[in-house]
Amino acid sequence: MNSRLRRLWERMSLYLPILLMGIFALGTWWLVRSTPEPVEVVSGRPVRHEADYFLHNFAIRTFDTQGRLKTELFGADARHFPDTDTLEIEKVRTRSFNEQGRRTVATANRALSNGDGSEVQLQGNVHVVRDAALGASGTRRAPIEYRSEFLHAFSKAEKLRTHLPVVISQGANRFSANSLSYDNIGAIIEMEGQVRGLLMPGQRD
Repeated sequence: MNSRLRRLWERMSLYLPILLMGIFALGTWWLVRSTPEPVEVVSGRPVRHEADYFLHNFAIRTFDTQGRLKTELFGADARHFPDTDTLEIEKVRTRSFNEQGRRTVATANRALSNGDGSEVQLQGNVHVVRDAALGASGTRRAPIEYRSEFLHAFSKAEKLRTHLPVVISQGANRFSANSLSYDNIGAIIEMEGQVRGLLMPGQRD
């Protein structure tokens, strides 16, 4: 790896966790907790894969103790299936804010969450972007972005994965790979299969 690519990888290694960890706070788990309790199944009656409640053109927001917006979730439609205890959301868009007010936005064609929100899958046109920030030299750094067709988040284990091609970029700088795995606890990022990097000259921050 030449010096330019090494600098790009070091930068991505530093800011990719910040970007991806924002996904853990995007709130599908609180959507699960904010929706109605599943209807109890009558004993002996077979459970069919049918939704027991729906949401349409909805928005759910959470706030901190000072009244500041923490997370926000929008969806065109949502359905809960009691037989699998899963929640499906169409045309999902989420926003989360850290303590400094920096925003992470994620959009996807579809989201799928298990019952306790410990696993969330984003599917189709997955785009996650973290707001721009000031670099060490005081210059404004471009937003960092994640694009793929799939992202699987494990909130309790603090892991993220995709088995599909992924592109991570910051301005004109970019990394791409055929798959990605991120372990926040172990601080390990793995990119596999035709890993490529592009670092534009003159961008040091």
